[in-house]
Amino acid sequence: MSQPEARCVRTLLARYAEARIALAEKPDPARRRRLADVVRDLCEATGARTATEAIAAADDMLAAAQRPTPRPSRTPSRTEDGLVAA
Repeated sequence: MSQPEARCVRTLLARYAEARIALAEKPDPARRRRLADVVRDLCEATGARTATEAIAAADDMLAAAQRPTPRPSRTPSRTEDGLVAA
């Protein structure tokens, strides 16, 4: 499974937060469906089974996206004789 872009994950987390707030302000079937739809999308994007797992996975994805990628070492390799390998 390929990982979604960080921008997509951030958008899903924002939609989730908005849906939770909207449902808390005025519980109704339409807002419950909206939250369920966002949870489904978030679970699909992260490969999780529950909203809690999906949020944790999304947070991990975003944290990983912020880490710099390691650069390969530019130190030349040496042979057993101590000579620089070409």
